[in-house]
Amino acid sequence: MFTPGHLRRSNNPNIPGVPKFDIEVFYEVRHVPEEGMLMHFTMSGEVNGRAFSEEFDMHRDTAHNFASLIAKHAVKNGVPPNASPIMRNHSEYDAMFKDIRDKLGIKPGDPINLDNLDKDGL
Repeated sequence: MFTPGHLRRSNNPNIPGVPKFDIEVFYEVRHVPEEGMLMHFTMSGEVNGRAFSEEFDMHRDTAHNFASLIAKHAVKNGVPPNASPIMRNHSEYDAMFKDIRDKLGIKPGDPINLDNLDKDGL
């Protein structure tokens, strides 16, 4: 389920090799004087009954890669790589992508600082 600033994903535990999970991702814009505009993510939930909570930031120019970092954090907490919670419903991914771009004022063709890719863990 997607609403601006929030994505929640739960799965059907009957899929072989994929543990039951219930994951929520919240995101908001933050202004950090040293770094500029950032998208702050809070990701929490349960995978196979084990609770987790993660927080991370992405620079304005790299935030369009949010799905990659969400998937990395999901895998780190026990979700198999082929069961990423972010891409299961493409219309919700598209809505989240648009919401993030709108919140950050990102336009197609905006430059990317390649140093921010390393800083953001991409």
